Amino acid sequence: MTIQGKSVYSGVAIGRLAIYQKSENQVKREKITDIAKEIKRFEDARETAKQQLAGLYEKALKEVGEVNAAIFEVHQMMLEDLDYVESITNMIEGQQVNAEYAVASTGDTFSEMFAAMDDDYMRERSADVRDVSNRVVSILQGNGGNGLDADEPVILLADDLAPSETVQLDKSKVLSFVTHHGSTNSHTAILARTMNIPALIGVDFPEEGVDGQFGIVDGFDAKFFVEPDEDTKAEYQKL
Repeated sequence: MTIQGKSVYSGVAIGRLAIYQKSENQVKREKITDIAKEIKRFEDARETAKQQLAGLYEKALKEVGEVNAAIFEVHQMMLEDLDYVESITNMIEGQQVNAEYAVASTGDTFSEMFAAMDDDYMRERSADVRDVSNRVVSILQGNGGNGLDADEPVILLADDLAPSETVQLDKSKVLSFVTHHGSTNSHTAILARTMNIPALIGVDFPEEGVDGQFGIVDGFDAKFFVEPDEDTKAEYQKL
């Protein structure tokens, strides 16, 4: 199988494929009676998220440099944004709903607002709002993080990767990134360029049956091969 994509960094990667395991936050709307307690839950989770982001900033500073690490300062600022915070607390108070639902709902609203903007940079902020909101929801639910479970370096397949996900990856286990979505300004693309590994975006790879299969990423011609024939494999192994 050969699939065309868009290259964000050139090069060739050969290895096993691994689907990135993204934990999904299932959020239900629940009626609450103790509004003050629910708002405190949100405020505590927001504070924990800010501390986590400060730690990610320090980690990213060492690994990908100040310019790329700055996104985590932006995320911390989002958690201080009065419109964002007040939208959540007003929803908890006005609709008497649980904090998880208020955060997820507000995150969706703000994300859609950014996605509809004309400016490319501002559209990219849509993913950042989702990342921040998902972090707070995960803290509220007591969920663990996402992960890459691999014994050897792999070609990583994902729908898209949030900045916090890219920074927390074990870089020694990643040969290449291949994602369904993203852009040349996405954090996946930035990280790939920083790590000097090939990466493709906009690749319509199948969700089922590819995990663990053999693959090749051609960042020069923007091609992605799943279980290539022996001739193709031999051709790329010569490079």
